[in-house]
Amino acid sequence: MARYLDTLDQAADILQSAERILLIGCSGSGKSTLATALAKRFGLTYISMDREVFWMPGWTPRPRAEALDRLRAFVDEPRWVIDGTSPGTLPLRLPRTDILIWLRPPRRISLYGVISRWWKFRGRTRPEMADGCPERVTIEFLRYIWNFEKTQTPEIEAALEKSGTDVPLIVLKSRAMNERLLALVTGRD
Repeated sequence: MARYLDTLDQAADILQSAERILLIGCSGSGKSTLATALAKRFGLTYISMDREVFWMPGWTPRPRAEALDRLRAFVDEPRWVIDGTSPGTLPLRLPRTDILIWLRPPRRISLYGVISRWWKFRGRTRPEMADGCPERVTIEFLRYIWNFEKTQTPEIEAALEKSGTDVPLIVLKSRAMNERLLALVTGRD
């Protein structure tokens, strides 16, 4: 079971010595932005599950067995920041995680994040995605975001319950909280 942290200061203290940081949350919640910044701040390898594990060029899904093998190899590395939710793979990642950051803003914020990302990268592939996967927004994807709390959160909570790990967990409910956490760790040495 994850150990929920009460304050951003607690999370910032743990992040100072963390070697393996896991970020989860709905698409558009700011995972990649925060993960990239934390990786840079602490000199950790940034791993986007979309780019490195799940997708191949042309929006072709990587075969499940191959994706899991790739994920295991990344998780075995000594120092990383992994950005990706995938509740079914949490049992692979949680035992090696020093701190879990769960981004849970209101769905309108995630929808805005996805739409603004699409506008910014329209017709191009964003850095966190596999080559040859230009940014896109579909009705199915918007439904996924709209229903994320109802469909994905129970799976995440079940995986956390079953994990048996005592990984510290901070829940960030707004972009402002993401920025405050980053400011806290950036200001410390």
